[in-house]
Amino acid sequence: MEPLRSSDPARIADHRLLGRLGAGGMGVVYLARTPGGALVALKVLLAEYAEEPGFKERFRREVEVARRVDSPWVVPLVDADPDAEAPWLATAFVPGPSLGEAVTAYGPLPEHGLRLLGARLAEALGEVHRAGLVHRDLKPGNVLIAHDGPRLIDFGIARAPEDRTLTATGMVVGTPGYLSPEQAEGRVGDGIGPASDVFSLGCVLAFAATGRAPFGSGAVDALLYRAVHDPADLEGVPAGLLDVLGRCLEKDPARRPDAGELVRELTADGAAQEAGAAEAAPRDEGVSGWLPEPVARLIAERSAAALALPDIDHTLVPSDASHAPDPAEPDTGETSGTEEPQDSRPAGRRRFLLLAGGAAALAAGGGGAWWAVAREGGSGGESPGAAASPRRPVHTIALHGDLSGPQRATGRAQERGLRLAVAEFNARADAPFTVQVKAVDDGGDPAASARVAAELTDDPAVLAVVGPTTDDTGQAALATYDAGLLPVVAVSPGTTTLSIQGFRSFLHARLPDAVLPIYVSNYLRGAARSRKVGIVVDRPAGTYGTNLASSLSNVLGSIPYPSVPEVVSAMRRDFGTAVDSVLSAGADSVFFAGLPDRGALIAETLRERAFQGARVSGPALLDERFLTQAQEGAEGWVMVAPVIDATRKPEARKFAAAYRERFKEAPPRYAAEAYDVTGMLLKALAGLPSKSRTRRNLLTAVRDGKYQGITKAFAFEKNGMMTIDGTGGFLWRVDQGDFVYDGPAPLTA
Repeated sequence: MEPLRSSDPARIADHRLLGRLGAGGMGVVYLARTPGGALVALKVLLAEYAEEPGFKERFRREVEVARRVDSPWVVPLVDADPDAEAPWLATAFVPGPSLGEAVTAYGPLPEHGLRLLGARLAEALGEVHRAGLVHRDLKPGNVLIAHDGPRLIDFGIARAPEDRTLTATGMVVGTPGYLSPEQAEGRVGDGIGPASDVFSLGCVLAFAATGRAPFGSGAVDALLYRAVHDPADLEGVPAGLLDVLGRCLEKDPARRPDAGELVRELTADGAAQEAGAAEAAPRDEGVSGWLPEPVARLIAERSAAALALPDIDHTLVPSDASHAPDPAEPDTGETSGTEEPQDSRPAGRRRFLLLAGGAAALAAGGGGAWWAVAREGGSGGESPGAAASPRRPVHTIALHGDLSGPQRATGRAQERGLRLAVAEFNARADAPFTVQVKAVDDGGDPAASARVAAELTDDPAVLAVVGPTTDDTGQAALATYDAGLLPVVAVSPGTTTLSIQGFRSFLHARLPDAVLPIYVSNYLRGAARSRKVGIVVDRPAGTYGTNLASSLSNVLGSIPYPSVPEVVSAMRRDFGTAVDSVLSAGADSVFFAGLPDRGALIAETLRERAFQGARVSGPALLDERFLTQAQEGAEGWVMVAPVIDATRKPEARKFAAAYRERFKEAPPRYAAEAYDVTGMLLKALAGLPSKSRTRRNLLTAVRDGKYQGITKAFAFEKNGMMTIDGTGGFLWRVDQGDFVYDGPAPLTA
């Protein structure tokens, strides 16, 4: 649980808010007390979505479904107002972790626990199905763990099987990795019935038994394909459950058991008869031994913490404090950056924040401007004697990056590019405000990235963020940034997954990896004069490699143009078999979809084969490790990447000179890109009236505008992806042991 933010209301309807349980793109979930003193989880739809009929209808449907389903293993609805200006619903508060959290932190459940979990979730699904509905989104995150059994939550996409208003043919709704084959194929109407929930339950139980999803992880397309075509991975599932889980995971819905059959089968051995006798025994007596001891202890600790929360009468609340929350808006008052933050919260709320472990967040979240930790020997203001002018307001631009981990070279390059742009802005006599810089290091760790995002989002002085550095740290942070509508502009992450998840505040300021193969195809068919392309996919490269390879294969196939695919297992370090296979099939060029260390292996193999054709890869090989490990084998390789060499691009020479003067070295890759997007943010912010310089208005200005930078032109689609206008892909090659920039990648073959 997190403390309330300054923009959160004290009450919603007659419910007193105590803290934040979570936030997403469409709303916030609070811990609250009812007028009678009971704890509830209160979910509020953001006002901007409440104005859209589709979102409000989904919310109303969730309320209606929750009222129709009556089961001890479904979290009960306590109160709701789906027609309020900001619609809300309150359900009973369960002070336990989700199944996903519990298994990830403490490992799989024992067989007895799996049987009880499965039987009680099957009971819950039985009630859902008897109400004429299908849940459609059963996954570990939608199962809460209590001392006496699981609780099913989230009926936002539950529907009657024949209801077609939520989906159209080919549209997938739900969570990949836990979808039934019929959901993965985008069937509608009668194609999605109760058997679909049974398949998802099989996936959830497999996860609880092994700690991993039965169809693996990776790209969405890969997960959907495996659900339809591949057998489930049930290795590690207790022998006594293999048969029942195998039948739940049948591809044919008609061959799966129904919920009632599952209850009988999972309780038949006598070890879990408690599940069938739940109605005869008081639930608060608990169920002995179904959970690992650390999970049971965690539930007990959270229950005790809930009991220690302040009572209703401990806080005086203004009578007008029932306004709807807007987690996106920072405080609007401007300061010179020297005022002390004032904590206007009542004493009771302050005590609660400290109790909840929120003292650090409270200290960081006060009004006024950040004072940055000095880096590179400069002040936060990034100009000589850069104390904030008393005549200018102060705003903060943050850098969220990997400054000490595996990608620290890229992270520090972006930090320096940002600082240079800020220094040049602050040096302008006509600058309408002073800019402070806050650089925060996540070390390349996704967990740390999530904490960084919370820290920056909670500070009202931060109006925009440049970063994060990698795909994984971006994925960990974006939901938090989105909940605060804090604009985030990324120049180095490459996966399209970051853009297709619907984050409103995310701007992807580079071409994603899946687009770069268009330029690869043009290069291979044009300058390289290849007649057949060998595509080598390296499994350890994960989603990055799969995206590059599948995209290139699709591009070539649409022409059509011959290609030869070959996949190399993570268990193999010998690329000889793969290389011989594509060469014997007639390939006269090779595209490698993989990472630097194993790129060196295939480079050496091709050198040993005296291969003279084009050798091409994506941006990951633009890494010093490839040069160091491949040695002579790296010579002649070509990389297509979304990054320039500022010293060789005429438009960037002024930047390169300023960078060299300030930092005593040539600008590394991604410094110019960070410089560009910082300039874009500052230009958009300067174009807003003083009282309109908010996160929301800045995001709108950047998303709707265009900006010509030194690296390329920037414009964005509604989903935050950069508009593809022919620019953004660049060629690099290895020459005499170094990377050499060869300019824009070809637009045609």
